[in-house]
Amino acid sequence: MSGAAGVVAGVEITKPDKVLFPDGPGGRPVTKLGLATYYADVAEVMLPHLRGRPVNMQRFPDGIGGPSFFEKRVPGHFPDWVHTVEVDTADGPQRQVVMDDARSLVYLAQQACITPHTWLSTAADLDHPDQLVFDLDPSDEDLVKVRRATRLVRELLDDLGLTCYLKTTGSRGYHVMVPLRPGEDFDAVRGFARAVAERLVERAPDLLTLAARKADRGDRVLVDIMRNGYGQTAVPAYAVRARAGAPVSTPLEWDELSRVRPDRFTIASVRRRLARRADPWADVRRRAQGLAKARRRLGG
Repeated sequence: MSGAAGVVAGVEITKPDKVLFPDGPGGRPVTKLGLATYYADVAEVMLPHLRGRPVNMQRFPDGIGGPSFFEKRVPGHFPDWVHTVEVDTADGPQRQVVMDDARSLVYLAQQACITPHTWLSTAADLDHPDQLVFDLDPSDEDLVKVRRATRLVRELLDDLGLTCYLKTTGSRGYHVMVPLRPGEDFDAVRGFARAVAERLVERAPDLLTLAARKADRGDRVLVDIMRNGYGQTAVPAYAVRARAGAPVSTPLEWDELSRVRPDRFTIASVRRRLARRADPWADVRRRAQGLAKARRRLGG
């Protein structure tokens, strides 16, 4: 979907040679044009995981070594063809970007938005999430612990009758995602997530914690469930992270957990991966489920 130099998916990329990642894959720099081209190349696979979701834009005007900021409200200069949705916030209603097509995704790259962070609900039903996310956040560099923690999440969800999916965060941990049928509100879903996390901590108190403050965690893995709230966001599948090497949050098969580091795949290698194999999350919406039965099992 990339085109002539400086134009990607119909979007003019100004200052295409601006370096966003001085140390990209293989030590080679990644420019703004390179980021835009990546998002155009993966748009077909990525958009099903983005479409309809409000976006908080994490922007790096001078690359990952410079200042950055999160932008929720749609800037006035954005073109009309970038879709938006009005959401309620503590500061009143505001309009946020919604990613519905490759051109809009590339336009965010043109704005030096390296990572589009997305809501866990869609514009069709903002108050009712269609995802539940457990973020396994390690306190140290021990991969064995974070992998064990991730497996324990899956084992409990399996016991509860819930299908769950795995991806790398592109940073230090893994996400376990449960696709939901929209129906319960965020408070109910987060309450369920907390009950699951508490059960996990009961089973492995030396490995897992719910302590949000790093000083209280020791060397344990945080089971972070706070993304499951209205207006909260998660890094979506195939999003680039603002870290050296330009790593990508990448869906995995469960049998890959023991082999794939959380930051293994980059904007270079993930394209090779997709050329060889289908998206492991391709069927995720067809596996949407409710929480009623799982909640009863957990209570028992």
